[in-house]
Amino acid sequence: MDQNAIMDNVRQLVKPYKDRADEQLLVDRAKAANYVLLGEASHGTSEFYTHRAALSKRLIAEHGFKFIAVEGDWPSCYTLNRYVKGYVDTGTDAREALQDFNRWPTWIWANREIAEFAEWLREYNAGLAEDEKVGFYGIDVYSLWESMNEILRYLGTKDDGDLEAAKRAFECFEPFGGDEQRYGISASFYGECCEDEVVELLRKLQDKWKASAPEDRENALSAELNAMAIKGAEAYYRTMIRHDAESWNVRDRHMVEALEKLMAFHGEGARAVVWEHNTHIGDARATDMAEDGMLNVGQLLREKHGDKVYAVGFGTYEGTVIAARAWGEPLKEMKVPPAIANSWEEILHRIGADDKLLLFDKDETLLADYLFGHRAIGVVYHPERERGNYVPSRIAKRYDAFLYIDRTKALSPVAVEVLAT
Repeated sequence: MDQNAIMDNVRQLVKPYKDRADEQLLVDRAKAANYVLLGEASHGTSEFYTHRAALSKRLIAEHGFKFIAVEGDWPSCYTLNRYVKGYVDTGTDAREALQDFNRWPTWIWANREIAEFAEWLREYNAGLAEDEKVGFYGIDVYSLWESMNEILRYLGTKDDGDLEAAKRAFECFEPFGGDEQRYGISASFYGECCEDEVVELLRKLQDKWKASAPEDRENALSAELNAMAIKGAEAYYRTMIRHDAESWNVRDRHMVEALEKLMAFHGEGARAVVWEHNTHIGDARATDMAEDGMLNVGQLLREKHGDKVYAVGFGTYEGTVIAARAWGEPLKEMKVPPAIANSWEEILHRIGADDKLLLFDKDETLLADYLFGHRAIGVVYHPERERGNYVPSRIAKRYDAFLYIDRTKALSPVAVEVLAT
């Protein structure tokens, strides 16, 4: 492969990313979309969070975007949502509101960068009418037990028959003692699943918010989204035992379904900013994920909404990151080594050790056929096994834009009391 030709083609698309004027180029491209997807190459890099926050602030304040949806659990994110909207009894500051992010890995949302963004959202929302306030929601599937408890608590305040459906679902899961692995094994191998109970619960709660009193409307939505999370979690843990692509696909389909429910709640013309890992927001069809039968949020939204989706990938050449050596272990600040040769990150660094923006048009041809590694760091990370942390990607097809930060630093976690894993 002609390295000089590759470098020349990349240089033709590279723009500097230093100040607000450079940021404006990206905002101008993204502002017409209904779904702006902002990625990250790790769950533990400060700059990914601060740049997403800066872009989100402008999309909210200048272009009327209605909510942030993140790769987080509904119950804990709903606590933060209540704080940024100024509801009563939501804590004295954002750090207190972040205490519900107490299930490992806590640092993804319990960090200083999120606390600062939450304080900005709260200040922005102050004085706005309730239906004009910007929300912060989680659309992931992991909160099976927490969502069940939230539904029981909410329905316990209501005088209707829905509480019985919730109790039946709770009783079905109760023998597994909060252990997702036990439930998954039982459901997958022995057919002892709770699918019927959670489907019935969701049916009972579906769209109840449409007829709710204004002061209870969002809480009724929360009950439905918790029921959706239980349904998604049940399917996720039931399929993950097989170790194939289906559990991943269950999770990403759920996130799209939750996102579209939020769009319906916010009404005609609503627009959303989504914060998730690159592996979720970058179109899977432009990676080797497709060969393994995997799809993702970016692909599903593009297939349904076309040009109304704008996806921005993020990457870094080197720095530090928050992650852990194994699932459930304490977080650590780790070194991110220089990107491997001929990866997208190394190519961009070779052009110059500064931050860069690449903007791709639909008819982009310069980089369309280049398939190179693109770094992806998870919550479990082993820098010494760096070659395993790259997803082969046609970057101009995977994203609409790519924001490259040459040197990055680790997130600043906020201390929370971690639940047992």
